[in-house]
Amino acid sequence: MKIEQYCVGQVATNCYFAINEETKEMLVIDPGDSAGMLAEKIRKAGLKPRAVLLTHGHFDHAMAASALAEMFDIKIYAHKAEKETLENPSKNVSVMMGRGETYHADVFLEDEETLNLAGMELKVLHTPGHTEGGCCYYLEKEKVLFSGDTLFSQSVGRTDFPGGSMSGLVRSIKEKLLTLPDDVRVYPGHMDLTTIGRERKGNPFL
Repeated sequence: MKIEQYCVGQVATNCYFAINEETKEMLVIDPGDSAGMLAEKIRKAGLKPRAVLLTHGHFDHAMAASALAEMFDIKIYAHKAEKETLENPSKNVSVMMGRGETYHADVFLEDEETLNLAGMELKVLHTPGHTEGGCCYYLEKEKVLFSGDTLFSQSVGRTDFPGGSMSGLVRSIKEKLLTLPDDVRVYPGHMDLTTIGRERKGNPFL
């Protein structure tokens, strides 16, 4: 598997392409903006999108999801507890940017559910705290975690938005993420890549 990272939008969100190099099938994780640019990258490389995966419903992660889904006739996935955040401009904080937008998902996921998409197996880890339905996507075979705004390099997601809870977020990280192997690579929604081991040893919020 190959992972490509694109920084998009007003708050520098990491959008990821998870690419099956054998088949050129791929997944788009958190397309928060720049749908045209992302589509051009996909087409230029001859990639075959199979799904859009959202870690949560904030505008800076979901804003370009519908456009890409329509362009490539694919579905948008999110955790079931994130439906209200996606659909409520106050909860998805688009209203703070003067947009007042609503977003959607086509497939709502359960905690611990296993997805088989683009020839890859992903486990859904519900990690509420940043939002009520925030989740991470864990690829055990590849030792990769897409953590959204749950866990950052030496930091954690903010919890002052609607539906946020610092105690809930820390509990989610400790119970769902720090139980993973040290060498799992963490691809967060903002800032730099890290590993589970590094965060277990040195994250000051945990």
